[in-house]
Amino acid sequence: MILVTGGAGFIGSNVVAALCERGAPVAVCDRLRSSDKWRNLAKADFSELVAPEALDPWLAGRRLDAVIHMGAISSTTERDADLVFDVNVRLSTRLWDWCAARGTPFVYASSAATYGAGEHGFDDAAGRDALARLRPLNAYGWSKHYFDRRVVAAVEAGAAAPPQWVGLKFFNVYGPNEYHKGGMQSVVAQKYPLVAAGQPVTLFTSHNPAYPDGGQMRDFVYVEDCVDVILWLLDHPRVNGLFNLGTGRARSFADLAGAIAAAAGVPSRIEFVPMPEAIRPNYQYFTEARMGRLREAGYDRPFTSIEDGVRRYVAQYLAGPDRYR
Repeated sequence: MILVTGGAGFIGSNVVAALCERGAPVAVCDRLRSSDKWRNLAKADFSELVAPEALDPWLAGRRLDAVIHMGAISSTTERDADLVFDVNVRLSTRLWDWCAARGTPFVYASSAATYGAGEHGFDDAAGRDALARLRPLNAYGWSKHYFDRRVVAAVEAGAAAPPQWVGLKFFNVYGPNEYHKGGMQSVVAQKYPLVAAGQPVTLFTSHNPAYPDGGQMRDFVYVEDCVDVILWLLDHPRVNGLFNLGTGRARSFADLAGAIAAAAGVPSRIEFVPMPEAIRPNYQYFTEARMGRLREAGYDRPFTSIEDGVRRYVAQYLAGPDRYR
C-alpha cells in the first residue's frame, strides 16, 4: 500500500488517480470538509481515507511500500506562521522519521517558493551551503525551505534516512482538480471561463522596467508531467535528492493568455490592471527551473509546452461536462 498525504488536493489527487490506474492499493490522508474537494477523489478506487489527526495511530505497526507526502498548507498568503510550521515542518518530520525507521521510500513536496525572488538563481543543488543562500519571501516558502535544509543536514551528517528520499520543488503547476483552491487556482483555471464567454484576460501591469506588461515570466508545468515524474521515481528507488520540477523553460503571462485563447478558439485579448501594492515588494518577475539534475538522474521524458498543456486541459476537462480527473 502507498500512502498519499494531501491526496484529495490538487497534485495529490492526480497522483492518487495514477496509482489507482496502476492497480496499486492507495490510502489517502486528507480533510474533505464541506467543499467539493471530495470530487477530486470521486473516480479513484482508493482503499482508505485517513483523517490527518488520526494519521499517527493509523501508521503505528503498519508497513507501506511508499509515502508520497503532498499534504501542506500551500497558500503563499497564509499569515499564521505557527500553523504553517506545524503542518509543513513538524508533520513532515514525523513522516520522515517514520519512513527512516521502517525503510519506506519517502517522496515529498517542496516548492519553487524556496527560491524567494530568485536572486540566487533556481539551481536545485542540494548542499547545505547552497541552500543557506536562499531567502524565501513568505511563511509557506520558508517552511518548505526549512524542511529541505533539515533533510539535507541529516543526510550529510549520516543520520537515519529513508532508503529513498526525494524532495520536489514544484514550479507553477496547472491542471485538473485544482478548483477547490479558489484564488490560488492557476491562471488557466481562473481565466478560461471568462475567455470562453468573450471577455479579455486581465493581467497585472509590470513595475520592473526589465519586463513589459504581461512579460512577467513563470515556469508553467502541467500536472500530468508532475505525476509522471513521481511515478518514475517510485520505479527508480535508487534516485535520491532535491529536484526541481518544472519544464526548464520560462514563458510569459502574455504567452499563457494566448494559449488560453487558442484553446478557446477565440482571438487573444489582454487588458492590464494595476498590480496590488501589497504584493509588489515580494512579486516574482521570473522563475525557471534548472532541470539538469533530474535529467542526469535518468528522467528523459519531454515536458509539455503551455500550448499543448492548456489545449489538453481545456479540451479534456475545463470545456467538458466533467472537469475532474
